[in-house]
Amino acid sequence: MRAWEIPGGFGLANLRLAERLDPQPGPGQVLIRVRAAALNYRDLLTVQGTYNPKQKLPLIPCSDGAGEVVAVGEGVTRVKPGDRVCGIFAQRWLAGEPNREKLRSTLGGPLDGMLAELVVLHEDGVVPVPPHLTDEEAATLPCAGLTAWSALVTHGRLTAGDTVLLQGTGGVSLFALQLAQLLGVRALITSSSDEKLERARQLGAAGLINYRQKPEWSGAVRELTGGAGVDLVVEVGGAGTLEQSLRSVRLGGTVCLIGNLAGLVAQVSLALVFMQQVRLQGILVGHREGFEAMNRAITQHALRPVIDRTFPFEDARAAFELMAAGGHFGKICIAV
Repeated sequence: MRAWEIPGGFGLANLRLAERLDPQPGPGQVLIRVRAAALNYRDLLTVQGTYNPKQKLPLIPCSDGAGEVVAVGEGVTRVKPGDRVCGIFAQRWLAGEPNREKLRSTLGGPLDGMLAELVVLHEDGVVPVPPHLTDEEAATLPCAGLTAWSALVTHGRLTAGDTVLLQGTGGVSLFALQLAQLLGVRALITSSSDEKLERARQLGAAGLINYRQKPEWSGAVRELTGGAGVDLVVEVGGAGTLEQSLRSVRLGGTVCLIGNLAGLVAQVSLALVFMQQVRLQGILVGHREGFEAMNRAITQHALRPVIDRTFPFEDARAAFELMAAGGHFGKICIAV
């Protein structure tokens, strides 16, 4: 089989298409013919060597992928050949609270990921995909989709009539925008592009904020909420946006910390947290139980993920380059 791999050194220039032996499923395992993969910012950082500089190489990147079960090992009962499935991000995190063992089982580092023609996963580490989705659409679910679900539903506990603030128009934020529509939640969104804001409005965003025009955008959030602030912020920026997020959330509200696009180390006034009784909640994707709940909602409402562009398998490096350049609206996919 063919697989993209990070060989003995990090860097996009070193990413290579390699030949590997076809894997075979053992007891409790399933063999999946991958049909599509989807990129996350984590995948780019992994290839560049900044996510985990101690990552053992070679490594097949990409945590997210979807495909068809083509063979099963002894004792497998959860799926059968012909089923369309996704792998879950943390292969051993099935439900409940995370722990170190569960979080050492993540695809695309430290375990080999989905950017290959064939992969073997344990049957517990796969979920059936919503039948109305294409392979590319299904491939976007394991990280971006589930992260948004975990923020809004599992931890945010948003209900109809609440308000959420979303940052930018990447995969997590647009999934959160779509899920907000399912929940009856009012969504505000920021972007540096008026064109992207208009596209977000067409997806249901009720409030649009251009953060280049309004660098202190928490003021605009307060205006859009009658001075109260939002119930939840989906914080993907990190250090560079956290203070504005804290100034945007209501008394007793929640800021879900998801990404670090604008830096890892933040210096903020702690009074913004304790004087408003704000809850800071870290989000690291989610467990299989949450994935299955999200898929039921996606199926019931026929939700279709937003895809910016799909690249052929042979051009996977170009997909990473687009991720590095930014400017995309929604997910970047690779057809395998």
